[in-house]
Parts: sequence; C-alpha cells; structure tokens
Amino acid sequence: MLKHIEEFGKHVVITGFRNVKIKDTEEFLEKIRQQKPSSVEIQLFDANFVASWQHLHFAVLNALTAFKNKENISKSLAMETMLYASAQRQIRKATEILGIKPDTANIAVLIIGEKPETVKSALSTVSIHVNAQQDDSVLALSTKKMRIIQKTFGISDLELKTVMKKDGLEKALTDLVIERMALLATQR
Repeated sequence: MLKHIEEFGKHVVITGFRNVKIKDTEEFLEKIRQQKPSSVEIQLFDANFVASWQHLHFAVLNALTAFKNKENISKSLAMETMLYASAQRQIRKATEILGIKPDTANIAVLIIGEKPETVKSALSTVSIHVNAQQDDSVLALSTKKMRIIQKTFGISDLELKTVMKKDGLEKALTDLVIERMALLATQR
C-alpha cells in the first residue's frame, strides 16, 4: 500500500510478506541496506506484533514529526519509526519487541522516501531478498495476534473493554497501541 504524506513530502509503502525464511538477520538486513536506494529508509518488523497498517502509518507520522521538531531519539527515520511502533525509548528494547528474528515467519515492511518510484524500487529490492510471498494479510489482526499484541503493549482487558464500547475489538486494540505511541511523544 503506497501512501503519500503530503505534509512531509514523503511517500510510504507498508506491506507484508508471509512465510519468510531468514537464517541470519544481520546478514539479511545488511544486504538490503547495501542495495537500497540511498534516498529511502527501510524498516522491517515482526508482523506478529503489528496491529494493522495503521499502527505503522502512525509510527511514521510520529517519527517524521519528531525529526521535524528536532525531538528524535535516533539518527535515522527508520529507527525512529521502530521506536514509535514499539512505544519504547530504547533502541534495544524496540528491536527486541518488533524487530525481525531468525524465527520470524511473517514480516511487515515499511519504506519511506520522497519519490514514489524510488519507494517502489526499494520494495522490489526487499522482495528479491525476502524471497517470500507478498501478503498484506499478515498485517491484519487475528484472535491469537490480538492477544500477543495486548500482552506486549501492556493493554489491560478493562482498557480494551472500555474502548470497545464505541468500536469493535480490532479497532479498539489498534487505537490503544496508537495511544501508547502517542504517549511516547509526551515523555520526551
């Protein structure tokens, strides 16, 4: 899914891949870093901890805002997005929660750039190295995935039930994860 964030002059791709087999995550990430266009930022997430494409979209918006306001924690937009998506201030904790690992089977891919064609080119590079089926359904929420995300982000049943009164379970969980990210911005 390609989105234009007009206010920041950026184009963003958020997509997923199913049945990924990565033996050495460091080697895999290094290959992508070396072959990606220099004008784009790429971040990969374990899709089991991503509460829909909106989760990553809001993480990007928060990261772009942090850089614009010179309140960023990290030096790269991709890592700042990881920090927001995980609702953590420490890079190590953020990557432990949302980063890809050797046993990660489904990944979420986030690519940020100024030109849509460059972003699409970077997606092609990622696709070649991932060597798996592109499938945005890995971003969707299943019952099992919702329990994992609820636990990971420390969302209580009471919080979920309170927010669910106006919306369904999936939207309530996504909204609460986005709220956790927003709270991160206030802690700076």
